[in-house]
Amino acid sequence: MPLLPRRFERLRAVLDRRMGDLTLLLEQVDKPHNLSAILRSCDAVGVLEAHAVSLPGRTPTFNRTALGSQKWVALHRHRSSSDAIAQLKASGFRLFGTHLGADAVDYRDCDFTGPTAFVLGAEKWGLGEETAAAIDQAIVIPMVGMVQSLNVSVATAILLFEALRQRQAKGCLPSQGEGVAPERYGPLLFEWAYPQVADWCRREGRPYPALSPEGAILEELPRGVRLRC
Repeated sequence: MPLLPRRFERLRAVLDRRMGDLTLLLEQVDKPHNLSAILRSCDAVGVLEAHAVSLPGRTPTFNRTALGSQKWVALHRHRSSSDAIAQLKASGFRLFGTHLGADAVDYRDCDFTGPTAFVLGAEKWGLGEETAAAIDQAIVIPMVGMVQSLNVSVATAILLFEALRQRQAKGCLPSQGEGVAPERYGPLLFEWAYPQVADWCRREGRPYPALSPEGAILEELPRGVRLRC
């Protein structure tokens, strides 16, 4: 079935508000329910992509909690936390890790309006020692009950929405696609609109076809490929 113009406009409107300078690094957060809930929060806030390091032999899986959000928030897997941290720092991100330590500060006292990566570990273990030592700032979510930690998906949502609140207050939320690198915007919009055609193009080693302002493919494709649109 051809992509309807209103569907294409909806996809473009969402992409226009994505933030490439707000992300997550999840260390061994492998439970499907938690991972699904986290990506759902990422989508709701406008996070463009997230990063994950899984336990050996684990592959990230999702359940119905995600509501399909894994299609809209790319999850990049890394071999190790050190590799992921090096990549994020090289890209200019400041890393805030949820870690109970002597230098940890209240998350509300931090500035999340610049390039920000939240680093979170599994509830049972938290962040590994090397990861905790590599973050730029340890943060805590203050609590007054007997329990000293939140479910990792709940903690993630709190941090993401605080970053969103700060950016709204500062007036620096993207609205016209400026939160996505120009060279990525067009290809990503095509992948969202025509994921199966995008897969075919990648297998064939060919560029994505151009799109009309209404989202129609401006190229004659093979019949088998057209049926996937």
